[in-house]
Amino acid sequence: MPPVRVCVAGITGWTGKPVAEAVGAAADLELVAGVSRTAAGEPNVYPSVADALDAVHVHVLVDFTSAAVVKDNVLAALGHGVAVVVGSSGLTGGDYAEIDARAREAGVGVIAAGNFSLLAALLLRSAAEIARHVPAWEILDYASAGKPDVPSGTSRELAERLGTVRPPELGRPLDELQGPREARGATVAGTQIHSVRLPSFVVSTEIVFGAPGERLVLRHDPGESPAPYVAGTLLAVRRVGGLVGLSRGLDSLLG
Repeated sequence: MPPVRVCVAGITGWTGKPVAEAVGAAADLELVAGVSRTAAGEPNVYPSVADALDAVHVHVLVDFTSAAVVKDNVLAALGHGVAVVVGSSGLTGGDYAEIDARAREAGVGVIAAGNFSLLAALLLRSAAEIARHVPAWEILDYASAGKPDVPSGTSRELAERLGTVRPPELGRPLDELQGPREARGATVAGTQIHSVRLPSFVVSTEIVFGAPGERLVLRHDPGESPAPYVAGTLLAVRRVGGLVGLSRGLDSLLG
């Protein structure tokens, strides 16, 4: 079987660069193009996704860019009939619905994960199971001081997954609060998310479940290396060609 031909958008970035290196080293994958505005003009590196897909035959686009351009990149790939693995944050529920519809029209798959770490995927899966039995929870979303989008894709994905299980119970309705409503965080799919932006964080996700007299805390803390995200991204690249439409979360690929 010929190798899967891959284009990495954000190829010079913190995650995109090691993902591209791993694709290039894999016997069943082939790195055929990259996208970077700063490195455009280097061999097989293009200034935009559209330029890359016009120039090179690609099976899968991997996107590790930014919230500002990820949606346009995904839609450009789908317009070319190219499957997509999305690692960038910033997409909304409405964006995902549009992407799912466009992917189905194109007959290709999209795998989008707020976090391609295996341990983060297991946190999401575990939290969904716990939510079946514990009715109250909130999410703490930690990221670097300069991260422009809130909440992180990891926390948004977690909240949206829990929303398919049940709505969490609130001790007091938000419209009955005294003081700034914002102190209770943002409501995403029924869950309160509190976004903390400070130096030294990459993207840490914590969910606190509460019951009378006890608490259960799940937390994922990545280090300052992109290594945790590489294996999960390659798993998605290998699997997306067999899908049609949008699949959310790396845990959807786990047995």
